[in-house]
Amino acid sequence: MRRKTVLAGILPLTMASLLMACSDEAGSSNENEDNNETTEQQEVPAAESEDVDAEASMDAAEDAAEQPETKEDDALSEYSSEDIEYARVWRQLGANQEIEALYVRHISSGEPLNPDDETSAVYPEDVVQLSGARLVDGSVTYSSNGDGTINKYNVPLRWDGKNPAGREVYTEIIDNTKTIRINPGEDEEIIRLINLLQ
Repeated sequence: MRRKTVLAGILPLTMASLLMACSDEAGSSNENEDNNETTEQQEVPAAESEDVDAEASMDAAEDAAEQPETKEDDALSEYSSEDIEYARVWRQLGANQEIEALYVRHISSGEPLNPDDETSAVYPEDVVQLSGARLVDGSVTYSSNGDGTINKYNVPLRWDGKNPAGREVYTEIIDNTKTIRINPGEDEEIIRLINLLQ
């Protein structure tokens, strides 16, 4: 009888000890999980920071690659777009590149191709005529399309044919106008020609 009483007193104590031990383990496990979550949250900003640094480095590299183009554009920045166009057209189409001067003449729409011939057709648009100081330097007569291309008219600087030549001759010149894309060329050469403009 006494043994049963002792056992009855020991069992509750043992159960209480086991429950406390389980409670401590559960608490310790929860603390570890909380610590792990806190560590992961602290690591995320570091990864984001690395991504930002990488993007900044790439942007800096792209800016550095673009700098040479900016320097090339700066070489012509002090000149007007018209002067640059005249020089580029002559550089590509002019018969003589070693000219002493580059003359620019503006011809309005409606003016005759050959002022000395009453049968001459007229220009259907405003054109520019470039020429050197000498007849042998040749000439280039064109209209600009504003997109890097020009319409080139096969018109001589001086008409040596017999007049009247007939309207058909001039109409054929207008109908055979060629559209040509003008290359930018080397800046140094373009500047040299710009300095020869009259």
